[in-house]
Amino acid sequence: MKKLISILLLSLYLVSTTELYQLLKLPVLIEHYIEHKNLSPEMSLTAFLKVHYDHPVKDNDYETDQKLPFVSHASLLSVVFTVNPSLDFYVKEKVYHTLEIKKTFYKSVLYNKEIVNSIWEPPRFHQS
Repeated sequence: MKKLISILLLSLYLVSTTELYQLLKLPVLIEHYIEHKNLSPEMSLTAFLKVHYDHPVKDNDYETDQKLPFVSHASLLSVVFTVNPSLDFYVKEKVYHTLEIKKTFYKSVLYNKEIVNSIWEPPRFHQS
């Protein structure tokens, strides 16, 4: 089941982010080839591909020709990162004047020395 889901997700990813979605247009190619074959029975598959891919012509079925696989392309996923070239980083030295303030935390009401010290001790087991 995991393998099937993995294959499905990978296929969905590849179809949506690469040109593999063009393979989904293969039925249109087959239908269009059958139409051309009915109009001129002596046309081979290579002649059909040469007419539509090697030297495309704007004719009566131009809209259908544009629906064939790998004729028109779309940019599916575009990720662009730009850095502003005028962005400069400077390091400036600053002198800080600090006031020394002494606070005695151990006299604070919120500070309990026993609790803070017991945090870093291993747990104790009571033996009976």
